[in-house]
Amino acid sequence: MEFTETFKQTGPCAFSPNARFLAVAVDYRLVIRDVHTLKVVQLFSCLDKITYIEWALDSEYILCGLYKRPMLQAWSLAQPEWTCKIDEGPAGISYARWSPDSRHILTTSEFQLRLTVWSLLNTACIHLQWPKHGSKGVSFTKDGKFAAICTRRDCKDYVNLLSCHTWEIMGVFAVDTLDLADIQWSPDDSAIVIWDSILEYKVLIYSPDGRCLSKYQAYESGLGVKSVSWSPCSQFLAVGSYDQMIRVLNHLTWKVFAEFTHLSNVRGPCAAAVFKEVDEPLLLDMSELSLSDEFIQRSSDNGAETCIQVRYDVLEVPVTLPTQKPPADKPNPKQGIGLMSWSSDSQYMCTRNDSMPTVVWVWDVQRLELAAILIQKDPVRAAAWDPTCCRLVLCTGSSNLYMWTPSGAYCINAPFPQFSVLDLKWNSDGSCLILKDKDSFCCAAVPLLQESSDDYSSDD
Repeated sequence: MEFTETFKQTGPCAFSPNARFLAVAVDYRLVIRDVHTLKVVQLFSCLDKITYIEWALDSEYILCGLYKRPMLQAWSLAQPEWTCKIDEGPAGISYARWSPDSRHILTTSEFQLRLTVWSLLNTACIHLQWPKHGSKGVSFTKDGKFAAICTRRDCKDYVNLLSCHTWEIMGVFAVDTLDLADIQWSPDDSAIVIWDSILEYKVLIYSPDGRCLSKYQAYESGLGVKSVSWSPCSQFLAVGSYDQMIRVLNHLTWKVFAEFTHLSNVRGPCAAAVFKEVDEPLLLDMSELSLSDEFIQRSSDNGAETCIQVRYDVLEVPVTLPTQKPPADKPNPKQGIGLMSWSSDSQYMCTRNDSMPTVVWVWDVQRLELAAILIQKDPVRAAAWDPTCCRLVLCTGSSNLYMWTPSGAYCINAPFPQFSVLDLKWNSDGSCLILKDKDSFCCAAVPLLQESSDDYSSDD
């Protein structure tokens, strides 16, 4: 893995969907860099500090959220002189997103008073009253033809289906939720999943015409759903709960066919490989080097710094995993499945139980078994699958990266000792990663993964 030098950033960073450009927020400036050379290809100046950026799907336009104002500005890469500014006035803007056609911007006002569709073609705008949420509650079909937007009126939740061509409402249906949390179209556009707030465990599957295909409730009288994720193939729906379990539903009967538990004690029989991050001091033998007295004196005065690298040790089961018990007197307890992500081929799923923040679980959905456990020294901040193959990369806020593939797990020591990897994102073609520190970033070129059917070897 090769790393670039570090560059300044003060906010969001995002790869363009066509994998050619990288947008970086630096205070009020939007810097567009070429992915391969990281040279600046375009520079835009906004009216205030940039707090949010999003590329249009065609990679020709990019919007910047200046939520302190609050307002939006949009820019064109093909026509740098073209400008667009959206200001909702007293209503404010809490969130903004592109439509799939890359020619409309959807904004949600403060206090969810209205959702507005702004056209870049004829400056027309369309309003939808009472959206349920600011950043959530909106989902587009993969083909970009329809939008499902959740609204609430008269203490009842509704789903509005809109055409992304005319923005006319094609249908409205009420949903059986107490307080709708979010909505997602399936990747094949055949179904819509809706789930209730954490106070009510309820997962509802609807057809696009409003028919309820299934209602799933795992238990009552407890905190409910924390995360929901469709598999890329649309055949599986994973539901992560506060009871530290994942339940996977199939798309034919909408019944649970797999349950994955996250227990602090892992006992045999277990086919999973357990990897634990450990320190590995880098010992330098300088006994045969000819060093001057001045160098030795200066080194002793400054104090020798111990260079420590990390590696994975493979543990045998049984294993007791580090656990944090959430306080009972505080809201939003740190427990349950807070991170859940599918591999691009839908075979693997990585998860994190928030009461075990240093542990990442990798599940083999095809074999219905645990494939690996990665025990880190620090809490896992982000984990992301390579969009082109079965390769998982994660970070913990240290200067290292951690990688898992079906053939093993690896620690990668970054060349910047003072650089803390707080977040990471893949480019859409899987060629590189962006690694973010508090006020800087770098890119890492990732080699192609060699296809191998071998299991874990003793060398790993």
